[in-house]
Amino acid sequence: MAFVSLTYFATKAMNFVENEVLKVRDGWQEVNAVKEDFDRIKAILRDADSLEEGSQFMKESISKLRNLADNIEDALDEYELLKAQHQGHGFLEFLQMSHSYVKNWKACRRIMLRMRDISSKVKSICEEHQKFCYQFKQGAEQGSSSTSTSSTWHDQCGDALLLEKADLVGIEEPQEQLVKRLVKGPSEKEIIPVVGMGGSGKTTLIKQVFDDPAVKKHFTICAWVTLSPSSRTEEVLRDMLQQIASSIMESVPSGTDTLSSDLLKMMIRSLLQGRSRYLIILDDVWRVDDWDAVKYVFPNNKNGSRIMMTTRDVKIASSSCKEYAGEVYFMKPLRAEQSWKLFCMKTFKGDSCPSNLKEICESILRKCEGLPLAIVAISGILATRDSDKIDEWHLVHRSIRSEIDSNDRLKNLKKVLSLSFNALPYHLKPCFLHLKGLVETKEVKTPEEVAEEYLKDLLSRSLIQAAELTSDGRVKTYRVHDLLWEISSMKSKDRNFATVVDEQHAGWTDRVRRLSVHKILQSAQQNEPLWQLRSLFMFGVSKSSLNRVFSSGLKLLRILDLQGAPLKRFPTQVIDLHLLRYLNLRCTKLHTLPSSIGMLQNLETLDLKHTFITVLPAEITKLHRLRHLLVYRYENIAYSHSKYGFETLGEIGVLQCLQKLCYVEVDDKKSRILIREIGKLIQLRRLCILKLKKDDGRKLCLSIAKLTNLRALSVSSFKDAEIDLQSISSPPQFLQRVFLAGKLQKLPLWIAKLHNLAKLKLKWSHLEEDPMLMLQSLPSLIHLELLQAYDWYKLCFKAEGFKKLKILGLDFFEELRFIQVEKGAMPCLEKWSIQRCNKLKVLELFDMPDELIKKLKPEEQDEEYGKVTHIPELIETAAKKRSDLPPCWK
Repeated sequence: MAFVSLTYFATKAMNFVENEVLKVRDGWQEVNAVKEDFDRIKAILRDADSLEEGSQFMKESISKLRNLADNIEDALDEYELLKAQHQGHGFLEFLQMSHSYVKNWKACRRIMLRMRDISSKVKSICEEHQKFCYQFKQGAEQGSSSTSTSSTWHDQCGDALLLEKADLVGIEEPQEQLVKRLVKGPSEKEIIPVVGMGGSGKTTLIKQVFDDPAVKKHFTICAWVTLSPSSRTEEVLRDMLQQIASSIMESVPSGTDTLSSDLLKMMIRSLLQGRSRYLIILDDVWRVDDWDAVKYVFPNNKNGSRIMMTTRDVKIASSSCKEYAGEVYFMKPLRAEQSWKLFCMKTFKGDSCPSNLKEICESILRKCEGLPLAIVAISGILATRDSDKIDEWHLVHRSIRSEIDSNDRLKNLKKVLSLSFNALPYHLKPCFLHLKGLVETKEVKTPEEVAEEYLKDLLSRSLIQAAELTSDGRVKTYRVHDLLWEISSMKSKDRNFATVVDEQHAGWTDRVRRLSVHKILQSAQQNEPLWQLRSLFMFGVSKSSLNRVFSSGLKLLRILDLQGAPLKRFPTQVIDLHLLRYLNLRCTKLHTLPSSIGMLQNLETLDLKHTFITVLPAEITKLHRLRHLLVYRYENIAYSHSKYGFETLGEIGVLQCLQKLCYVEVDDKKSRILIREIGKLIQLRRLCILKLKKDDGRKLCLSIAKLTNLRALSVSSFKDAEIDLQSISSPPQFLQRVFLAGKLQKLPLWIAKLHNLAKLKLKWSHLEEDPMLMLQSLPSLIHLELLQAYDWYKLCFKAEGFKKLKILGLDFFEELRFIQVEKGAMPCLEKWSIQRCNKLKVLELFDMPDELIKKLKPEEQDEEYGKVTHIPELIETAAKKRSDLPPCWK
């Protein structure tokens, strides 16, 4: 009887399990439906994004949609997490295993019910929103919304046109330059685009140029047309036609209000054709389409006619200059002394700053970064403050963000700066707010290439700035203007997009998706939710803050940046982050990487630069989505630095998505296998090899020849021994940067085939033949560094050689006595560094800038003089004796 009862209950239990599995299986069929809902919601958000500034109801409607999209994303990510936790088994198979089912049944049921609940909400919210959008757009077409937006914008532009010259600072020099270009330029029609970020004073400057007496005298026909983000082509053309007709004392025929844009263009061109010189101002061009709509109405009368344009977008300016003769003029921020003058003029009504306020005023002014509109706007707030109450001034400094958001005197500043963000395409807005991990994939292009396009677009729109360039012209670091950063922080907060936590901003909402923590997490925040985070950045945090974060359940995290964190051991909690794509542990004190790293199946970037890790476990090869593997550190010693890379225990050729592999050491017994494996990584863009032996050089050449996408190659020998890299018959044609360290005997012939090579470094080469004949013909070479490359007694740069070279470095040439530069060689050279060439006796400078000559004179005691003190004779020769001189360097 007991046996029968046991069988009965076992059968019942199995039937129950099977029935529940079927329910869950049927429920999971709804996942695809919810994914479709997610795409639908994103499409509606993309369409409605430009309308968000229209009304409070529209903001609330879009906010509901964003919250719903976040809920869908959470549910789908939890679904993906369950799958990731059981890689290697089919999802239904793992459910049918009784122990897995019991463990995960509640989670499955919870997600399934959430999917069903979401599906029921999507339809009603979407219908409600689309109905409102239709009504909103209908009203805009009738003028209710667009007229308001347009008039507001024109009011802001109008303020710039009404400024008196006495109220302006730092405008004389740029005004003089632009007036000269207008009046004394070529006889051909020319365009002069003026580019700068919002509030930089473009319109103010051009208005002063437009009203300059020399300009008014020089041009018979003048017209000023102000565009706006909502301008219609016909309105712009009618305005232009009216002004041109007035200039030449002609009347505009009646009925132009109904004419098409094509007919209006023909009328304008007819009025301008064969007439006197004309000057047309196109103020605040936002789109390439705006320029395309009017560019053909301007005939080339060959009498010095000009078109001037102001825009925030470098792309628009550059494209106009390619079609017409012209050169872009870039607005510069006010210099420190100019900023201070304007600040005092507006804050203290021309008086000097009280001594007790000078320090805090300088600190506030630094946030403006030379932006005239920001200086004037913030001065307007401070002008009402009591100069004896310094705490009020400190309060403004601490609360710039809230002042921008709420103070009426800063509304115009907020609008001007926000316009650049509002005018961004939908796909660029999240990239500007976050600048990482938000790239839409495109056919043919890699995510890195798409991301680079996004950054270039943001750069061209003056929303980000290039802070540092590499020697071959690539942008190394970007920066955001302080006040634009404040604007983006507010936008991020409004959208629950991202939050910065520091000493001034301590809290976050339970919907925030991206969190950046600076220094410390306050104890009051200990119970704040973190499970919903997708990105977490931690800067200068304590170990206790790290422990608190890791114990808070970051199960959906995709990006984790712990650069510089106080870590000596790999945090085991990271292994549970199965959706993680980006892991940065740079500049930590880690020595080992656990084999469990192989569980992070979604990882795309592993950054271990400047750690002490030298061996990667074989399980690294399980990370099939890995795109960037960066494991190396430098130790600076005297003139150079030693590099330390890593050994890998696995067959790395399976990592088919890999883009960057730096720095892999190939001096162990498995080096032949590893070098062969490298040839399988056909997507590689950057490859760095350390400790290469001569016997392995030919094998490496075979692998390199297969890497057709390679952009950067670095190869160093084992203990500065000889390396053989001659055998690449067809090198990767996209190679832009090459670094070779080790004895070569002969410069590889394939280097001469690298027409895109921009940067070349040769170290310890000890070549037996002079390499200059080959190197000087490289058409794209910008940066060349040579260290013990060849035992020159006399180094000669031939005529017409190195046509694009900007940076040249020579180091450790013990026998070098003469340097000769023939006429026409290195015409673009900007920097020449000479180190450890102790037998160089004479440095002769011919026709060099006075500023450089002054720095090299001993009485100036400039730091540049210290670089040439070892040369016995320094000769400066006047330009007028040129015909009597040998080349400028001997």
